[in-house]
Amino acid sequence: MKHFRLPFVGLLSAALLVTGVQTASAHEAPRGGAQAPLRTLADRADLRIGTAVDMAALADDTAYRRTTGREFNSVTAENVMKWEVVEPTRGTYDWSGADELVRFARERGQVVRGHTLVWHSQLPGWLTSGVADGSIDAAELRGILRKHITTEVKRYKGRIQQWDVVNEVFEEDGSLRNSIWLQQLGPSYIADAFRWAHAADPKAKLFLNDYNVEGVNAKSTAYYELAKRLRAEGVPVQGFGIQGHLAIQYGFPGDVPGNLARFAKLGMQTAFTEVDVRMILPVDESKLATQAAYFRGLLDACLGTRSCKSFTVWGFTDKYSWVPGVFEGQGAATLLDEGFGEKPAWGAVREGLRSGR
Repeated sequence: MKHFRLPFVGLLSAALLVTGVQTASAHEAPRGGAQAPLRTLADRADLRIGTAVDMAALADDTAYRRTTGREFNSVTAENVMKWEVVEPTRGTYDWSGADELVRFARERGQVVRGHTLVWHSQLPGWLTSGVADGSIDAAELRGILRKHITTEVKRYKGRIQQWDVVNEVFEEDGSLRNSIWLQQLGPSYIADAFRWAHAADPKAKLFLNDYNVEGVNAKSTAYYELAKRLRAEGVPVQGFGIQGHLAIQYGFPGDVPGNLARFAKLGMQTAFTEVDVRMILPVDESKLATQAAYFRGLLDACLGTRSCKSFTVWGFTDKYSWVPGVFEGQGAATLLDEGFGEKPAWGAVREGLRSGR
């Protein structure tokens, strides 16, 4: 993902509020008891507070599993619902990880966000190689895509609250990404994907989803215009997902509330779907305070917009964050440190939820 410098919009007061938040012991998981879990505060604020879930960690790490169940009322599959995982060989499916997440969520009263049906990345090798060598032509590819969407959405019909149907379809300048889907099927694949998903589960809320669209810019405006046109055509585009992968060195995005408001005026839900805030290592108190202000800034924008129904972090502990493996020299992007100790960002999110709508 590419991130660009955006204007900082006066979150100093928020940063000052969270600098006094104390960090827990490096080996202490966040506790309930006197402090209500995040999900309890989120329920009071009429919000889903979610996390992406690493299924290997869920199986092997007791502290991770306990925190996932206790603190969040929404979960997203980090990888196990992506196409390369669920259909690694054509016609042969592996639903084990996705089924386990859905079961885990049901037992703990959590809703599930489905991620993701159509993306240019993490596609199975049999599909990309078939398109590349010409053994899968455009007509067949369209049928394959329809079958994939229909099969996955029907399997979890009634058990997925929101689906990221089409993921990351625009470039930074607002032009359509030159993906395998655009090259082979043209732009109509976007509307088709939403129609197929809606037919498979009419009750699930269907989302566009992307990064670098927190504020008003060329990319988010392209999504606004796309959503406006598709909805006018009767295509069931019902939500706009804002990933929220931020970095403190690039400043806080401008006019986040205004961006949410314009999608709300289209009659759409909005959601923050993959929030984390990375920094250049090493960590220090100033960076942690800024990180906390950024988390709080996105959360407050969501809480201030009635159409914003969920706020999901892309993992909650640095122990399992994707950031260090992708951005060299950067990390510490989540709410808890590698030992599950609370960072100022955890306190900022807690206080934001406590303040409510």
